[in-house]
Amino acid sequence: MTDRNIRVEPVVGRAVEAQDVEIVERKGLGHPDSLCDGIAEHVSQALAREYIDRVGKVLHYNTDETQLVAGSAAPAFGGGEVIDPIYLLITGRATKEYGGTRIPAETIALRAAREYITENFPFIDFGTDVVVDVRLGEGSGDLQEVFGEDGKQVPMSNDTSFGVGHAPLTETETIVLETERQLNGRYSDENPGVGQDIKVMGKREGEAIDVTVAAAIVDRYVADIDEYEETIAGIRTFVEDLAATYTDRDVTVHVNTADNYEDGSIYLTTTGTSAEQGDDGSVGRGNRANGLITPNRSMSMEATSGKNPVNHIGKIYNLLSTEIAHAVVGEVAGIEEIRIRLLSQIGQPIDRPHVADATLVTEDGIEVDDIEAEIRAIVDRELENVTDITQRVIDGELTTF
Repeated sequence: MTDRNIRVEPVVGRAVEAQDVEIVERKGLGHPDSLCDGIAEHVSQALAREYIDRVGKVLHYNTDETQLVAGSAAPAFGGGEVIDPIYLLITGRATKEYGGTRIPAETIALRAAREYITENFPFIDFGTDVVVDVRLGEGSGDLQEVFGEDGKQVPMSNDTSFGVGHAPLTETETIVLETERQLNGRYSDENPGVGQDIKVMGKREGEAIDVTVAAAIVDRYVADIDEYEETIAGIRTFVEDLAATYTDRDVTVHVNTADNYEDGSIYLTTTGTSAEQGDDGSVGRGNRANGLITPNRSMSMEATSGKNPVNHIGKIYNLLSTEIAHAVVGEVAGIEEIRIRLLSQIGQPIDRPHVADATLVTEDGIEVDDIEAEIRAIVDRELENVTDITQRVIDGELTTF
């Protein structure tokens, strides 16, 4: 056991699952904010891999300022068209020369953006429906020293900042997360009329859960208003059945509540995303590192996607705190809920936070003192192995939104 500054204490108040009102949100894969997150992170991974291939280590960069300006479209039953393309700007900093080796950072970024859009958005034609611009300022090779020379040292923190994570997920959080993931997974695989832009809002009030889904419907797969209504009904039934696997509480599902069939106002799209029609996007404006927006929980406002995975606390500590929280509840019995907060201090080793704070709610009959030593040992272990986060992020093992 090291002398890391690890604190363990009871939480003030009730566990979220025991509170009267809970609100949870997830912006799905095709939401303009998530689209920016996804591209920024895919570009980040591509740059990191290219740096390793060319010079043997990750160099200084950040791509977490990616922005999206919505286009315009004319969706129509049976298939419409994009009128003005979506505009995407990938911006940030990247090292373009190191030790005499030149690295085509902007070309790498453009290639990664094309790959991400092609793989994840089958109704968006790259270069036609979306125009991508790359403006990466020059990162300094001199900043490499804070990363740890050749990966042999623990990197120094780039900022005085914090990350926060929690576990386990509540029933409402699980339902919201899985609703979007499975609608954008096995359900849309069999029902291609469901686009990638799926936003889910969960509200638990007492023992009743309401799930509100906004799902972009792809026009080419819907012949008329009757087929549109059938598509919406199918989504509702799927989410009802899905929710029932995670809770015994009463669940009510609402889908596309802004639709007005009499006026012909429905959520019909050509590309499967609201980015085609006036909905802009930005990195960090949506889901936190655990994939959710959780106002009942403590949250960091840092954008996680696109930041370098070596010493950027806004990325590392948000991912690590979530990993620690899940590790603790998985290994230590008697915990109803735990929150992990990690605070860095600029210029200090990232494995030695200014404070690592664990606050928890225990089950009846269990005192914090009874399990404090176990919790401290797990937090210490995970901090000692903090640099493992870097490779897991580069490999795409950890999601950032």
